[in-house]
Amino acid sequence: MSERLGFIGLGIMGQGMAANLLNAGFPLTVWNRTVTRMQDLVGQGAHAGASPADVAERSDIVVICVSDTADVQEVVLGEHGVIHGARSGALVIDCSTISPQATRDMALALSEVGIFMLDAPVSGGSEGAAKGALSIMVGGEREQFERALPLFQAMGKTITHIGGHGAGQTAKLVNQVLVVGNCIAMCEALLFAQAGGVDLQKTYNAISQGAAGSWMFTNRAPQIMQRDWRPGFTIDLQQKDLRLVLEAADDLGVPLPVTSLVFQLYRTLQMQGSGSDGNHALVKALEHLAGFVIEPKP
Repeated sequence: MSERLGFIGLGIMGQGMAANLLNAGFPLTVWNRTVTRMQDLVGQGAHAGASPADVAERSDIVVICVSDTADVQEVVLGEHGVIHGARSGALVIDCSTISPQATRDMALALSEVGIFMLDAPVSGGSEGAAKGALSIMVGGEREQFERALPLFQAMGKTITHIGGHGAGQTAKLVNQVLVVGNCIAMCEALLFAQAGGVDLQKTYNAISQGAAGSWMFTNRAPQIMQRDWRPGFTIDLQQKDLRLVLEAADDLGVPLPVTSLVFQLYRTLQMQGSGSDGNHALVKALEHLAGFVIEPKP
């Protein structure tokens, strides 16, 4: 692939994603609001951009991975945004998780000046980002999806063109409903096991590869058992995604009682200062209700 790439947003996900693009041999220009986060990638051969517009001016395809809808809007359409540096025919790929409607609005604004857009939110946590093993859900024109496929393949393993603009974001919100549903089930199950007096590690070994197994249980139950709250995905980011889910569900008239409950439980943890913990720290809210904590036997 001869096209020049830009990458904007080098947080918990973006660092690994950008590194994999660089390792795959793509010419890469990076930008991050916190400048120090660019240093490792620049040391590996990436170029440092001065602004989103500067990155776009140096790139044919610009990948974005930032926190929320307003952040993407600022990076794309703001005073120093991509729209002011990109040339006609350029492609913007947004890997953030944001509002599907806002995605469609930005795609329209970019198309009016000849710039293409794909929404391509990702799933797989920081581990998947580092290993290039993400699931990538893509919305936008099929031709642009094919154009971007080589770089998607450097960042992910399961890459699916879902449909038109906003379809990738909607699929990601579906993903997040399942993530938190799996998470609360895992937390309840571990609390039940603790109360029942069984060996947690042996129970984990017995269950993780059976019908009740899941990515969440396999990867996060061991962390809970060790009281390890390091994030693959933080509570604050998970809560942002759930807000998007519930807003969209309200627009669609869809009842999501379990997702709504998890949103409220995460809110209590945020109020207690745990927003930077991994999303599996949801168990702490249930432990508070139960009156005991999960403590694996030595």
